[in-house]
Amino acid sequence: MDKNSNTWSGLTLLGICLAIGIIISSLLVAMTVEKIKIQNQRIQIKGFAEQKITSDLAVWQSRITARSQNLVTAYNNLKQDLQKVLTYLEQKGIDKKDIEVSSVSTIIQYQLTPEGVATNIIDGYVLDQNISITSPNVSQISEIANESTSLIDEGIEFASYTPQYYYTKLDDLKIQLLGEATKNARMRAEQLASNSGSQVGELKYASQGVFQITPVNSTDVSDYGIYDTSTIDKSIKAVVTIEYSIK
Repeated sequence: MDKNSNTWSGLTLLGICLAIGIIISSLLVAMTVEKIKIQNQRIQIKGFAEQKITSDLAVWQSRITARSQNLVTAYNNLKQDLQKVLTYLEQKGIDKKDIEVSSVSTIIQYQLTPEGVATNIIDGYVLDQNISITSPNVSQISEIANESTSLIDEGIEFASYTPQYYYTKLDDLKIQLLGEATKNARMRAEQLASNSGSQVGELKYASQGVFQITPVNSTDVSDYGIYDTSTIDKSIKAVVTIEYSIK
């Protein structure tokens, strides 16, 4: 074998060795990258919990109004009407301690010119008084609020506002729902991880979302949360965002 053949064989062997080295290096790099990728994998999931609740406190407000060209007459009429309303409420079973009566609000009405401009001449007085009831007997308040306009038949200028219904044990319930939402997030994360042949690792991040208190079967959602007070039966929803490592 001549000198040129030996040189060619050496170069060929060197090329093969370099090629093998490159392949091995590439595999090592790929395995390292894949290992780092797997180690850094995380999964972020939302957990959800919901429970139906029934309001245990009702707040109902109403207003009586008396009008007269004479201030004393208007006040006496208002006082008589207030007594009629209080008697009506007591007959309906409302406890006196649950009733709060505001101070009298007085509005002076002035005569207007033909052009609609107010003058300094007093035309009459309008006196208002608010009546507020706060009671744990929710169904009773709901019924009375619907029937109370019958006071108008007695000549009373009476206005009834929509009752507001609340649930007073929200703080305890929120803690419970947060726990359930967290468990729900873990369960969903494990399901998704198992589908991909992975396992859920340690908790990396957790964030509590706002609570949504809505009428039953409502789909309303707000970034600032919702607190429905218009219905007796409600649904409270809790959402948490959880991030786990994947191994």
